[in-house]
Amino acid sequence: MSDAVDPRRASAALLALGAIGLWGTLAAISTRVTAVPPFLLTGLALLMGSLVGFKAFRHKPPPAAALALGVYGLFGFHFFLFLALRLAPPVEANLVNYLWPLLIVVLAPVIVPGIAWSTRHGIAALVGFSGAALLIASSAGSLGQGAWLGYAFALASAVIWSTYSLATRRFSHFPTGYVAWFCALSGVLALACHAIFEPSYVPKAPEWPFIAALGFGPMGLAFFLWDRALKRGDPRALGNLAYLTPLLSTLLLVLFGGGALTPLSIVAMVLILGGAILGSRK
Repeated sequence: MSDAVDPRRASAALLALGAIGLWGTLAAISTRVTAVPPFLLTGLALLMGSLVGFKAFRHKPPPAAALALGVYGLFGFHFFLFLALRLAPPVEANLVNYLWPLLIVVLAPVIVPGIAWSTRHGIAALVGFSGAALLIASSAGSLGQGAWLGYAFALASAVIWSTYSLATRRFSHFPTGYVAWFCALSGVLALACHAIFEPSYVPKAPEWPFIAALGFGPMGLAFFLWDRALKRGDPRALGNLAYLTPLLSTLLLVLFGGGALTPLSIVAMVLILGGAILGSRK
């Protein structure tokens, strides 16, 4: 039956939406721990996030190829994003970084066997990116002139996350439990970066609940859900759904008093939803 719903792809969409929902809370939670240096926050959160899959630590570590892929994705993404945010205005750096869902759609036919180019998915990705660009721009007071090196780092983080996401589909024989090891090793590397690049800091008691919320949510469980989703579903459709992240993030910030909706942001949200719907249709 051509109109039947593919249960595997339907479950993939639900898993991806779960990850996207958790990633949408990241900005709102992060506003409560702005004093914690970024690499320290990332390291602590990833180590806590690894506990989501604690059962994986009962078995031997993943092979070197799997660990290399995980560190490339989780640590590499955050490392280059933080460098970008230091060297370029955060708004523009964030915008360049949000090329990763578009790159998933564009690179899927190149990296994942059996995936062909789809004009519909390509258009949906462009519509979604246009919405994300408007949304990010509308939330900024002004757009400044940034360092090109910062933009290059932001693009590098987008390339890393998109290719990592597609590689998890290509190497579907790697079990999702490996993500626990990816989080743990990436967390240790992030703490090493904190020791090298950032002033020493000890989180205060009121900050620990928010660090734990980041670790077990958007920087823990979300990675497990995203990995499983990509191994079950069409990465082009999931890439288009990912543009719901900045939409949800903005709505939560507004809800908790961190911003206000404008006519431009409403138009942006319509574009994001339209792109997600177009890209998710079978």
